[in-house]
Amino acid sequence: MITLLIQDTTQAIQDTANAVNQALTKPAPEELHFIDLLFKGGWVMIPLAFLAFLALVIFVERYLTIKKATKDESNLMGQIRSYIHSGNLDGAMSLLKNNNSPLSRMLQKGLKRIGRPIKDIEGAIENVGKLEVSKLEKNISILGIVAGIAPMLGFVGTIVGVITIFHQVSIKGAIEIGTISGGLYTKMITSASGLIIGIIAYVLYHILNIMVEKIILKMETDAIDFIDLLEEPSK
Repeated sequence: MITLLIQDTTQAIQDTANAVNQALTKPAPEELHFIDLLFKGGWVMIPLAFLAFLALVIFVERYLTIKKATKDESNLMGQIRSYIHSGNLDGAMSLLKNNNSPLSRMLQKGLKRIGRPIKDIEGAIENVGKLEVSKLEKNISILGIVAGIAPMLGFVGTIVGVITIFHQVSIKGAIEIGTISGGLYTKMITSASGLIIGIIAYVLYHILNIMVEKIILKMETDAIDFIDLLEEPSK
């Protein structure tokens, strides 16, 4: 009896040791890296990556351009006022040319029209202002297009994933995790990527629009001050 008990205990210890060895020698689960995850999204990730790159390039280029146009010009109107009061229009024109900003180019056109009716000067300033604003807004609308297209492409990826799942099931004739996992990867990754790119592009689009609106407000304010300045002698 004691011998049987010892044998059973020895066998249990051996079984436990074998189980521990198997657990220790079992290969670690494969790590899933971010890049590998993106590749599982399939061909839809290629146009999504292009849209992401396009949005980033446009934002950086427009941001730097608009930022350059928003340099501090708080002193500009004061200097222009001094030149015009002293009758030194050449000095005012030289100052504006050296400033090289949307506001300065708009005021240059107004200075060139001095001597004509105020309505003509206002019209000339307004036309130049519209042209400068259109230059600042160049390509910003593309960000809005990216914000709309990216989620749609993600939805296309969802459709492709579902089609892949049904295709695999029809071939194997059974619904298994391994059968549907590939399609699920495509479905979820493309949907998430499309939404993320769309949201980021949407935010960047509005950031640039807010920056442009601030410049427009500044230009309109200074244009009114400039017209008032020209009308002062006749008051």
